[in-house]
Amino acid sequence: MEDPYEVLGVKRDASDDDIRRAYRKLAKKFHPDLNPGDSQAEERFKAVASAHELLSDPDKRGRYDRGEIDATGAERRPDHSYYRDFAEGRNGGRYHGGDEEEADDFNDLFENLFGGRFRARAAGGGAGPEIRLRGADRRYSLTVDFLDAINGTTQRLQLPEGKTLDVAVPSGIEDGKVLRLKGQGDPGLGGGPPGDALIEVRITPHPFFKRVGNDLHVEVPVTLSEAVLGGSITVPTRTGPVTMTVPDGSDTGRVLRLRGKGVPAGRVGRPGGDQYVMLKVEVGPGADDAELKAFLRNWAPGHAFDPRRKLGMIP
Repeated sequence: MEDPYEVLGVKRDASDDDIRRAYRKLAKKFHPDLNPGDSQAEERFKAVASAHELLSDPDKRGRYDRGEIDATGAERRPDHSYYRDFAEGRNGGRYHGGDEEEADDFNDLFENLFGGRFRARAAGGGAGPEIRLRGADRRYSLTVDFLDAINGTTQRLQLPEGKTLDVAVPSGIEDGKVLRLKGQGDPGLGGGPPGDALIEVRITPHPFFKRVGNDLHVEVPVTLSEAVLGGSITVPTRTGPVTMTVPDGSDTGRVLRLRGKGVPAGRVGRPGGDQYVMLKVEVGPGADDAELKAFLRNWAPGHAFDPRRKLGMIP
């Protein structure tokens, strides 16, 4: 074990305040949460915590300075009464730091910095501090079909390490949103709680549906006769095909609404949406029909109509 004074970078005659300030500075520098995946920083953090645990206790610091114990708190000479008193649970079976209020303040500092993921306490038998750290969060990406994202689904996510997670995708989730699965991240350190799995949802585009807020939009082709005479047509929705009526005399671009066929209502404060159907007139194979062409040649002269008049090109 290194000399605790060297670990903290203080002189042997350092005051309690000097030791406290050095510890806080180094603990912040080497804390595992600020150095993810850095095993050397983690070991340094443990060494700093162990050094502070010894030097912050006036009794243990004095015994270390006199050569009675080493940097781990173990006896250097056969003073068995001291060790036995401690081992048998006298004085509560644990060391009490020199200033319990100071220790509470320091724990509060780390709880503020790291969301309550730090715990440190001195254990019996001269052991160093026990560090309990929350495990790191793991990030994943999940690709979801457009309609599954609208209606909600449960989808299995294959993890790199061979495991799987069944992810409940809520209805109406939007592209780029992140789902949090509690306790599915990395395991904690020293009995600390595990981290979470953070799953970013990526939604595949749909060939004809588009989402605008909580509404769905779709363009539906209609024949010339359906547009002129009206009638019933079948249109797709998020829950399957439905029948709707096209009013007679409908032009391309006319929009019809299907109430409640948009994104379903979710949590309180988010109403459900509607589906908007925009008609698109397609002449189709009839464009080469000689009978249709002949009819239009005879019909057009008596029904003069300029659909481009609104463009302002008429003198």
